[in-house]
Amino acid sequence: MAHANSSDPSGFIAGPIRDTVFLIAAPLLGVLVFLPFYLSPVMNYPLEQVGGYFYATTLKDAFMGVVISSHLVIVFFRSHGNPRVFRRHPIRFTVVPAVLLTAMLLSPVVVAAIGILSIWWDVYHSSLQTFGIGRIYDQKRGNDLQVGRRLDYVLNLLIYAGPIVGGASLFLHIANHDRHLGSMPALGEALFDQIPVVANIYSRYATFTLLAFAIPFCVYYVYAYWRLQRRGYRVSFQKVFLLAFLVPVSVVCWGFNSFAEAFFVMNFFHSWQYFFLVWHIEGRNLTPLFRLDRFRYGSQVALAVYVFAGVGFGVWATFPWLSLHFTDHTMLSILMTVAILHFWYDGFIWSVSRGHV
Repeated sequence: MAHANSSDPSGFIAGPIRDTVFLIAAPLLGVLVFLPFYLSPVMNYPLEQVGGYFYATTLKDAFMGVVISSHLVIVFFRSHGNPRVFRRHPIRFTVVPAVLLTAMLLSPVVVAAIGILSIWWDVYHSSLQTFGIGRIYDQKRGNDLQVGRRLDYVLNLLIYAGPIVGGASLFLHIANHDRHLGSMPALGEALFDQIPVVANIYSRYATFTLLAFAIPFCVYYVYAYWRLQRRGYRVSFQKVFLLAFLVPVSVVCWGFNSFAEAFFVMNFFHSWQYFFLVWHIEGRNLTPLFRLDRFRYGSQVALAVYVFAGVGFGVWATFPWLSLHFTDHTMLSILMTVAILHFWYDGFIWSVSRGHV
């Protein structure tokens, strides 16, 4: 089996400590960060006049609103802040955002459609992030990036979407559509007259169907990689431990816990990984972008600016009194533009197989 030229004896992306904290054990960190919010009554104390797109009604909700919006916006540091990346897709980075935002500002129907699309694209997008991290670890071990790619792709979809489809949060994912249908009450009522009945009837069959596929596939996944190893594939223990942390966290969160608990844990560690990845890959570009490359501590200041910019947008997006008196429709249009571009851009600006990472 051929090995890639970019192999690294250590197999790590940024080093054992940083990889463990920011990537490999991030699912476990998400659980640990959630516990104080879950146990402390202060974090669940109702807030007044805190809304925005994420409908934050408690400190816990507000915290997650900031985290999620922050990680969505920092994709632009790579798409628009990296000249090499920008030159690959100038139309996608200029014309498309303008057209998309204009369409949503002009039509509530477009906002609703994009909002519903974003709910499910988010699940797919999250699965591809851990898929991509695993592929980078394979690259670091010197493996052919096409070997095992489909196996990892299917497994990561199962890890994220499987527990949602077969677990307690399926209906709440569907019910989440309701917040995007405020401008179309008739359509919302029609959908929600039927969805609960359909969900109750078919949820059990969906669970059984999922298990009938997932269990044999997981057995086959291990067997297939055992065969690949015998042919020269080098097992990345970093990818193994990433999956070992991810699988139980995703299954327990999406399959058995409430939607709010699962949403917190999964989105926190996803955002945590993303903040780290963008900085690790783009940090050298961001320092000169911020005109800080000539200063002794320019890199550290650039990191602070990077984090502050992301978090600042998250605060602005979550707390309506900071929205410059924009209407709810305008705010939602801006946030949906950022969200859907984040999901779309991530699909082609981080390609491991094409050598972009």
